[in-house]
Amino acid sequence: MTLLDPYFRLRPNGETAFSVEGNAIKFGPGVLTEIGGDAKAFGLRRVLLVTDSRIRGLPLFQTAHDALTGAGVEVVVFDEVVVEPTDTAISRAAQAAIEAGVDGFVSLGGGSVMDTAKAANLLSTWPAPFLDYVNAPLGRALPPPGPLKPHIACTTTFGTAAETTGIAIFDLAEKGVKTGILGRALRPSLGVADPLALDYLPIPVLASNGFDVLSHAIESYTARPFTARARPDASSPRPQNQGANPFSSLACLEAIRLTARNLERAIGDSTDRDARAALMFAGLLAGIGFGNSGNHLPHALSYPVAHHVRQWRAEGWPQDHALIPHGIAVALNAPASFRHAGPTAPQRFQDVLHALGGASAGEAGEAVASEFIRLMRNTGLPSGLAAVGYGAADVQLLAAEAFEQKRLIDNAPSPVTVDDLEQIYRSALRYW
Repeated sequence: MTLLDPYFRLRPNGETAFSVEGNAIKFGPGVLTEIGGDAKAFGLRRVLLVTDSRIRGLPLFQTAHDALTGAGVEVVVFDEVVVEPTDTAISRAAQAAIEAGVDGFVSLGGGSVMDTAKAANLLSTWPAPFLDYVNAPLGRALPPPGPLKPHIACTTTFGTAAETTGIAIFDLAEKGVKTGILGRALRPSLGVADPLALDYLPIPVLASNGFDVLSHAIESYTARPFTARARPDASSPRPQNQGANPFSSLACLEAIRLTARNLERAIGDSTDRDARAALMFAGLLAGIGFGNSGNHLPHALSYPVAHHVRQWRAEGWPQDHALIPHGIAVALNAPASFRHAGPTAPQRFQDVLHALGGASAGEAGEAVASEFIRLMRNTGLPSGLAAVGYGAADVQLLAAEAFEQKRLIDNAPSPVTVDDLEQIYRSALRYW
């Protein structure tokens, strides 16, 4: 028996059901002006408005602040979020929430801001040693003892889809790695996606976001099928990284199609609001998709690359420290990952190729990688890991650390070894 697609054929002792979860979402130009009423609807009287110093200097911040105060909501501002947040920065945000005595959170920014607010909500609502909540094997991965405070997540980007997910990613300084906290309770109470916010997004940041969306969607669509998981002993909730399933697949194919048709257009014309709105909607679709299936190899391989950056600085981001932004770190590993995974799920990758607008030519994983590389070249991304400072001597360390990202590695369409990861990294050193 199959469930809607041969990819989801039932297996002996395998899972027979998938679950779909999500949060409330508002999408459309001008919805940022409505968040005061949204906060009141949640019963909020005093909120921590989490943002960063760049966003605080934009008209967007004043729009959000005025919407809240105009509805009678008291606002305490925390604007110390850093790009690619650390556990230390998150702890500072949690402490600010405790000291301010807030009854809810509003985040205004990209993935770093929204993830900081998620984790700060958890740590301030249910204080505990930080590692208690961190993903295994680095931490104990304990669930929160109860519900968190309401959190309205207002995205000013479109790549991470953090406004839709129960995931917070950060650098764990104590362990010297990038990891995260995963749990349904972290999912924002309301995600607010206003395409007008993208007017302030620099072109390099837009490009990085686009590749994060594209990889989210491709990874989710080509993840191991949910039916490959062992059937649970009890009717407990399925994990968020349950694998590819019919629901996520629908959302992700459309996200791939929208991104492929609008990314170059949006980059070529910074005034094209229609293209940017399409990309923001694609980000929402991909977020809903991978939030109910999980990512795999490109994201697992991206974390060590972002963490061990030496000197490289990305145009469009703060230049005071070395940084490989998340979307770029993912993109650099994606083509080599798709080449590796393609033979395991040929029809899935053929579907992806069609959504990308590519022509069938040989092995589908290789063809998808070629289309991805073409987009990278046309939108100004680095030509591979070597272009951001990595070499063959780094491969062993990167692969060992990527292999620790178990929730992602185990969601790949077929089992992978450390040797496999080393080969993928070698293939990703240079694409052109």
